[in-house]
Amino acid sequence: MHRVEEEIRRSRFITTLAPAPDEPAAHDFVAAIRSEFPDATHHCWAFVAGPPGSTRRVGMSDDGEPQGTAGRPMLNVLLHAGIGEVAAVVTRFYGGVKLGKGGLGRAYAGGVREALATLPRSERVSRVALRIRVAYGANDPLRRLLEALEAKVVNDEFGTEVVVDVAVPEANVEELVRRLADLTSGLGEISPLPAPRPRGDGD
Repeated sequence: MHRVEEEIRRSRFITTLAPAPDEPAAHDFVAAIRSEFPDATHHCWAFVAGPPGSTRRVGMSDDGEPQGTAGRPMLNVLLHAGIGEVAAVVTRFYGGVKLGKGGLGRAYAGGVREALATLPRSERVSRVALRIRVAYGANDPLRRLLEALEAKVVNDEFGTEVVVDVAVPEANVEELVRRLADLTSGLGEISPLPAPRPRGDGD
């Protein structure tokens, strides 16, 4: 989780962000924040449980604030933040001074914007599982090639030839195929990694 806090005209706004790989995870996160601050006036929330900017799996709630003053502004910030699979809860402790609809919208959107500005981010890399077969003489150059293309070695075997199972960034697969052919004069083999065989009752 990542959290920022701000006081606006005596109201305390606590913005908390967390990963939301799917909708149940987002709702579980909202429930956890409610439990953490049971005496808060409002727990307004929004989430994008999908790729950056996608509206297929989103949700929001004003949680008792005037309609459209909290959940929608929060969701708009998340949708334009360039990140996905994220949920935000803004917890408000009312301080006795009304902010008006415009003030509320700015407060809730601003909390999410401030939290996102300091949120540590990591890029999700889509990888393809491949099996590579080469002669022993190509092993060292192959290792250098895999390192250059950011491929992760999952398993390797040394028999009559070298067999290496790798997870390669999807964007680098074409280059791997091309450079492996150059490296081995077309003798290296590359194929999709076989899926694990389901275990049966007799296994």
